[in-house]
Amino acid sequence: MSYLEAFLNLLDGWLGSAAYFPLLLLGVGAFLTVYLGFPQIRFFAHAWRVLRGKYTGKDEPGDTTHFEALSTALSGTVGTGNIGGVAFAIYLGGPAALFWMWATAFLGMTTKYAEVTISHRYRVTDSTGRIAGGPMYYMERGLGLKWLAVFFAIATVVSSFGSGNLPQSNNMASGIEASLGIAPWISGAVLAVLLGFVIIGGIRRIAVVAATIVPFMGVLYAAGALAVAMTNYEQIIPSFVSIFADAFTGSAASGGFLGATFAYAFNRGVNRGLFSNEAGQGSAPIAHASARTDEPASEGMVAILEPFIDTLIICTLTGLVILSSGVWNEKFDNEFSTFDTEIVAGEYREDNPAHVQQLFAHMDLVPPADDPVQPFSGVLSVRDGRLETTQVTVLHNRSIAEEVRVYVGDDPYVGELTVRDGEVENDGVRLSGRSLLHSVPLTAEAFKRSFLGEFGQYAVTLGLVLFAFSTALAWSYYGDRAMTYLFGVESVMPYRVLYVIGFFVATIADTSLVWLISAVTLALMTLPNLVGLVFMSREIKTLTTDYWRKVTEQDSHNA
Repeated sequence: MSYLEAFLNLLDGWLGSAAYFPLLLLGVGAFLTVYLGFPQIRFFAHAWRVLRGKYTGKDEPGDTTHFEALSTALSGTVGTGNIGGVAFAIYLGGPAALFWMWATAFLGMTTKYAEVTISHRYRVTDSTGRIAGGPMYYMERGLGLKWLAVFFAIATVVSSFGSGNLPQSNNMASGIEASLGIAPWISGAVLAVLLGFVIIGGIRRIAVVAATIVPFMGVLYAAGALAVAMTNYEQIIPSFVSIFADAFTGSAASGGFLGATFAYAFNRGVNRGLFSNEAGQGSAPIAHASARTDEPASEGMVAILEPFIDTLIICTLTGLVILSSGVWNEKFDNEFSTFDTEIVAGEYREDNPAHVQQLFAHMDLVPPADDPVQPFSGVLSVRDGRLETTQVTVLHNRSIAEEVRVYVGDDPYVGELTVRDGEVENDGVRLSGRSLLHSVPLTAEAFKRSFLGEFGQYAVTLGLVLFAFSTALAWSYYGDRAMTYLFGVESVMPYRVLYVIGFFVATIADTSLVWLISAVTLALMTLPNLVGLVFMSREIKTLTTDYWRKVTEQDSHNA
């Protein structure tokens, strides 16, 4: 497992966590925003009219309505990123991360418009008569780069597991276990069967289910989040202040939170923002390609609404719940996962500013070359489940762990604990104690800090199940369209079977490992798509100008 973690961290360092990645994502979004004349502002009201079908004829080609296409795309974006992903971003980067999620969403409204418009322009009909579209088609037919199209399609298949399958299933199962006490493998098995039943029906069944679930789950979750925020209303303004105050400086240490540099908050905020709304990733154009319209820019208009709904509304509500409740920098009883645990040499304390600064630097994107915080290697003595030495510090979830206990099964461990490079090597030994929370458990804890009390966690669990399940549905469609492009329609059914199996297996995997896999696969799709959008920007602008001229003429004629 440590070798897999090291390999994935290496890839993530080259891709999503590299300094260039958020700059490229925001840079392309900013370029398209200026070049296309701020479409997220100019066309925002028009997008709602298109969504209601005002400019679409009944006989135009496609498999779904604008609303069904938007619901399918939203079901792919509104997922665990809105519940667990926001919590993960704040856990990593503090309040400042939420600001950069907003920035990603605002510019992402244009990026989403551009990628959907140009992909819709080059969509095709497969051998079964169904619409097939996505960035791989504009890369091949528009750019003439078959190799890039193949790379993107392969990345889409991989990312359908890394973005739409594994993290959704894993976070959903952990949330159900935490609130209802149901073993992950049981909830995973039940929902995997339901998933298989829906995706076998293809885009029509997926679109109908998505159009039913998405509005319901959005309203339900928003109502619950507002209830929590209103309970802690006196902390809403201070929460907003902390988001903006730390945006360009990084988040200072607070409580159990050891702080985050500007670079860390910026990178994680942009990265989680992309995971949440997928603007630039190239996934949503696959869903929007099925919409009934012969005007590519028309469907691009509808896509503008996605990052607005997903990030600027739903993610903001989650962020305010977490910040206003104060749970983001508090420590709670935790089972320590190997992936998030490091034992370092020396005793470090939160009440020592020098220690906090050293740990702050140690956990940055790039630790200093002369990092004084070193992983411990050696043997530790354990009596009645307690470490007998104070010459080491256990770090878990980017915080100094407290009240650390060592167990074998349910019994306190007695004996020696072998540690190499900060990791425990004894088989069957587990650690627990108090540390920061992240992902879904953090959001669930925040929802309990209201008049809802313990029932707050059930609202999170219900929202999580609906969000995660609908996201898995959408991504199964993205994957099968990519498989159709690569190998033809005969490859779709084997892919769906593997997709359902992966959904079940992920329920028992390590949560942080799943998030790391997600970060790597997300970047593999995004990078080629962003480059392709820059090269296709002139055609996107032409499609936009021509469409808006037709709309203006139609409105004038109807006036």
